[in-house]
Formats: sequence, C-alpha cells, structure tokens
Amino acid sequence: MTEPMYESRIDSLPLLGRGKVRDMYAVGDDKLLIVTTDRLSAFDVILDDPIPGKGGVLTALTEFWLRKLAHIVPTHTTDVTPEEVVQPQERSQVAGRAVVVKRLKPILVEAVVRGYLIGSGWKDYQRDGAVCGVALPAGLQQAAKLPEPIFTPAAKAEMGAHDENVSFAYVEREIGPELAARLRDVSIALYKEAAEYAATRGLIIADTKFEFGLDENGTLHLMDEVLTPDSSRFWPAESYREGISPPSFDKQFVRDWLETQPWDKTAPAPRLPKDVLERTAAKYREALDKLTQEAPAA
Repeated sequence: MTEPMYESRIDSLPLLGRGKVRDMYAVGDDKLLIVTTDRLSAFDVILDDPIPGKGGVLTALTEFWLRKLAHIVPTHTTDVTPEEVVQPQERSQVAGRAVVVKRLKPILVEAVVRGYLIGSGWKDYQRDGAVCGVALPAGLQQAAKLPEPIFTPAAKAEMGAHDENVSFAYVEREIGPELAARLRDVSIALYKEAAEYAATRGLIIADTKFEFGLDENGTLHLMDEVLTPDSSRFWPAESYREGISPPSFDKQFVRDWLETQPWDKTAPAPRLPKDVLERTAAKYREALDKLTQEAPAA
C-alpha cells in the first residue's frame, strides 16, 4: 500500500479550497478536480494521522453508487480522467483517489435521510418525539427501523462546527418550495434504492447525507461523496438489534479510542496508535468489498 496522503499538492491547477477530507482545484471555468485525501475528522476536528487507503475507498464507493443511481438524478460525473488535467509528475497524487466533475452551484443544505433512529435523530426523538419536525410513533427504541425513511435536513456549518438539524420548512424558505420538494423526493428515492441493494450484501444503511448542486440551467445534480462510510452509517445486518448502537463500518474505532483519552475535543487531537489506524483502514476496505465485490457463485 502506498503512503497515506494527508494533503495533495497539485501546483498545475488553481487550488480552490481544502475541506475536512477533499482538496478542490479548478479545471477551467466549468469543471473541478476533487482529490480525496486520507485525512480523517472526528468530533469535527481534523486529525493529524491519515488513514491508509481511505481516500481510494471513498472514491471507489462514490463512483460505484453514482453509476448505480444515475437513473434517478443527474450526477456531477464527467468523462474526463484526473490524469488528463495534471502534469505527469502529479499523476501519482490523483491515481485512484481523484475525479474531474462538473462545476455546480452547491445547495447549502445537507440532504439527510434516516431509515433508523440513531445519532442526533435519536437524541431529538427522545426530547421531542420527532426528528427535524417529523413526528414519529411513541415508544421507539434506539436503532429502531422507522416505518418509512424520513428526510431530516441539516444546515451546513462552518468548518469545525456541527451541522444543525433543521425543519423542512427551513429548507423551503432557503431554496424555495419546489426545489425543496425535489431535494426531499430525490434523496428518499436514492436512499431507498441504495438500502435495498445493501441489504442483499448483508449491510444496513441506517442513514446517509447527500450533497446536491445546480447547473447553469437550474437542473438538480447529485454531487460530492455518495453513500460512503464518511457520509453514512453502515451496519452489519447479522449483528443488528434494536436498543443498542450497532457497530459501524467507519471511524468508530477512532471515536471510541478518542473517548478514552483526556481530550477536550478541540484541535489538536491526540495522535492515533498504529493499531487504531490499521483497524479503521480495514473497516473502510471491508465496507467497499461487501458492497462492490461480485457475490460468490452458489
């Protein structure tokens, strides 16, 4: 395995910004190069230790889902390869971890869909009996499967801050009723199809968040990462049961270890031990393998 990448250095293109995980460069006026690094954030702090192979896993999973779900909504995909837009000496930085995508106007709402009651949704339900204004039946347990998937949007936060759960009415005010309804309906359709497929591979998608943007004609596009362990909760179906928070295919090892440390959840975070890095990398790879590898012949 190659050395993990904490940060890309593409000098041949203008750098537009670095997010928690992705570095973004301009490719002309109408496209972007997005490089998915191996950075990891926990409790909204970017850790100093990258996870080996993580960027490649996130890129491969997103590309898999974009192909599988493209019939539901247009996507940011182009037919330009990353190696075409960088200098020869930079190609090793983009191989297997970068994509060239349409440059869209982002919709500044996290399109979250929940099929199960966990995380901040569980906390909201315990307090209000509802999640983002969506009333739910009384008496549900933690990790309960909901009667139907629900759209529970969040307002995007500044780097280092938590996204804030908001109501559908908030989204309508921000982007208009028609686009808000389209965002909700498309998000739920994407979640349902992905969850049905994942179930055939022994995985539960408890919840996920989608990112959307508009092209110059105002057409809605699915963009950024799609149904990865960073944007979704994947649970092994075999060990799922209500009443507990099931193990997940993501950075749970990191979060669990950090919770045992004398740390106030502000930067800098404690350095991660080798075994935590390796176990986290293995979980990411396992999620990719379960979802994308061909099922063995009967």
